[in-house]
Amino acid sequence: MDTETPKLAPLLPERHPQHDLFICDVGDAVLKDVMPQMEHPFYSLTKKPDTSIRRYEHNGQWIEITPSVKGLATIYDKDILIYCISQIMAKLKKGEPVSRRVRINSRDLLIFANRGTAGKDYEALREAIDRIRGTTISTNIRTGNEEQTDIFGLIESSSIRHKNGLDGRLISCEITLSDWVFNAIRSNEVLTLHRDYFRLRKPIERRIYELARKHCGQQSSFKISLNILWKKSGSQSPEKRFRQMVRELAASDHLPDYLVAFDPASDMVTFTNRGTMKASPAVAEMTEPWTGRLDPDVYGDARNAAPAWDVHYLEHEWRAWVGETEIEPRNPERHFVKFCQSWFEKRGRPS
Repeated sequence: MDTETPKLAPLLPERHPQHDLFICDVGDAVLKDVMPQMEHPFYSLTKKPDTSIRRYEHNGQWIEITPSVKGLATIYDKDILIYCISQIMAKLKKGEPVSRRVRINSRDLLIFANRGTAGKDYEALREAIDRIRGTTISTNIRTGNEEQTDIFGLIESSSIRHKNGLDGRLISCEITLSDWVFNAIRSNEVLTLHRDYFRLRKPIERRIYELARKHCGQQSSFKISLNILWKKSGSQSPEKRFRQMVRELAASDHLPDYLVAFDPASDMVTFTNRGTMKASPAVAEMTEPWTGRLDPDVYGDARNAAPAWDVHYLEHEWRAWVGETEIEPRNPERHFVKFCQSWFEKRGRPS
């Protein structure tokens, strides 16, 4: 179960970078990913170098992804970040200190991600780090009549150790996660992935699983139009080809956690929960919306935090989110107000 531990566990001090190092060493860490990475199409769904700038717009919000000359980070490159996030969350649950600066044993990462350990696999890992480091994301945040543009990377920096010089095998690497990724971890914007995620070989299968996990979650089912699913996926295939890929995925029936059904008459895709997500037996009920009581006085603070929004609507969203992310709020009132504040910062006033 994910708790609010990320907000309470000690963080290694940023002012002493020589001590600010988190070493990945949890062999059985549960797969975790941050929700913003699952929601938005930051990653390329092809292994071919992709150097085109991508821009996505939805309900007044836009996201622009700019690759380096080596190409956009791919959904396979993302395995590195999933590994780091999984390791950090495992340590946080034990109350141990973590930091943005992460040291990775290359062989451990390859085994964790269900990859081979031949020379070409280590070389592919080095290239993946280069692409992740070079990918830049820009997005807008609207607050009232103002609009702010934020620009950030997936990781801030990297350092790679080779055996016998640059031509030798990659031994280990250190990466510094961006504030954007690390803040999502500390805010507990994290979901558990099925272990078979790394067994999904087609990029579109991984991406559709991420979207199902993010939007369907622990609900019994979730429906989405094929056109919106196509846009959210970030697929560069024509919509006709994407529709065919969804048909094939539904026919194969091998997506973890969710059954996929496509209705050609309505052009709708339905994800049905298989009931396979493993919550802790002692807290299985926490996957439902949180049902605890809030002090009535908190609604005034909530209105100040999110002006013009219906606080009861926000409460409904917050309760669903707390249940979905398996959080057990220690101070529900403060947690709810912070949720309202974050909601307003991301969306501004309702249109």
